[in-house]
Amino acid sequence: MRGTPARRLFAAAVLAASVSAPTAATPATAVHAAGVVRYDEDECPPGGLGPELTARLDRAIEDVRRSAGIPGVIAGLWMPGRGSYVRATGVADTTTGRPMTTDQFLRIGSETKTFTVTALLELVDDRRIGLDDPISAYVDGVPGGEGITLRQLAEMRSGLFPYTEDPDFVHDLLSDPSRSFTPREALAYGFRHDNTFAPGEEFQYSNSNLVLLGLVIEKVTGRSAANVIRRRVLRPAHLRHTLFPGGAEFPGPHPSGYTDQTLNGEIAVTTDWNPSWAWTAGAMISDLGDLRRWAEVVATGTLLRPETQAERLTMLPTGFPGTGYGLGIFETGGWIGHNGSIPGYESVTVHLPSQRATLVLLINTDIPSQGQEPSSLLARAITGIVTPDHVYDRPVPPR
Repeated sequence: MRGTPARRLFAAAVLAASVSAPTAATPATAVHAAGVVRYDEDECPPGGLGPELTARLDRAIEDVRRSAGIPGVIAGLWMPGRGSYVRATGVADTTTGRPMTTDQFLRIGSETKTFTVTALLELVDDRRIGLDDPISAYVDGVPGGEGITLRQLAEMRSGLFPYTEDPDFVHDLLSDPSRSFTPREALAYGFRHDNTFAPGEEFQYSNSNLVLLGLVIEKVTGRSAANVIRRRVLRPAHLRHTLFPGGAEFPGPHPSGYTDQTLNGEIAVTTDWNPSWAWTAGAMISDLGDLRRWAEVVATGTLLRPETQAERLTMLPTGFPGTGYGLGIFETGGWIGHNGSIPGYESVTVHLPSQRATLVLLINTDIPSQGQEPSSLLARAITGIVTPDHVYDRPVPPR
């Protein structure tokens, strides 16, 4: 049975919908090893993993790409002391056959959460907020807000109903994907529902949590969340190709995105869809080089005090074996970071501290395959080859 859009819209981290495989035609292969990787301290020259391992990775990625019907894949793997692997394969546009290349900008969906929570934790370091402050101290009208803390919002343990699972929200968004939503308009769809459990009682992935944290950032700083993230996160991390769009703008070059999250279930091109509804939970855009840098910054806490980073990396159970969730970040198989899914695009940006390894994946579809997100299939195949003792393996929850 095909999953409903309400279930899939933005349920990218830790969760994956159980749905049937896509039927989209698989485009012809086009592999491009060359490309711009915008990173200064390059300890891992391309091709350094050796011809045998490189060939195994080429085959694994292409097998997954073809079987899952993924139009195009950008993959980057950096392993200090061993080498690196950077590839783009498939196409950026299925109509024109334009090849995917490694210098593309892509929408990164829920990876936005790592930027939002970093900005929030910097305010904790500045002692302008406390993680155990109630959300009601900053935002009015939150159901049960007096008993929900900022920490519980970042941990996905608030109990607030996810607005993206409200049928009216899904209908309104998919009826007019160019529509602009304000944060309050998006939250209102969720607030009409009862909370799903008492704060801190269990884990539930909810984008309502991260939109509220965006409003906290704005309340405390008096600036837009986009401005705060740009000044306090992107600039210090030297991320020059990462942005928080105000609407549907999308810098080039970028691939076309493909989704089946439509009212009639047919595949649509999402390139110009407006991600305002996702806001601080998932509207951002980035590229391979910036995400390579960000993976290590966010996993090691470069921008935060050590004690704050330690709190961030306190992984609590999610109910899914092998996967824990901290403050806007997850851990699976030793890999720390986040993934992202927004109609038409998926991404994975994770770091393995024990080996200082980084993996970044960017693809131009979110259509599930084998009941799983295609980005997860790729990450599992790659890590199964290069770090068999540390496999990225986010489980599929029971229906």
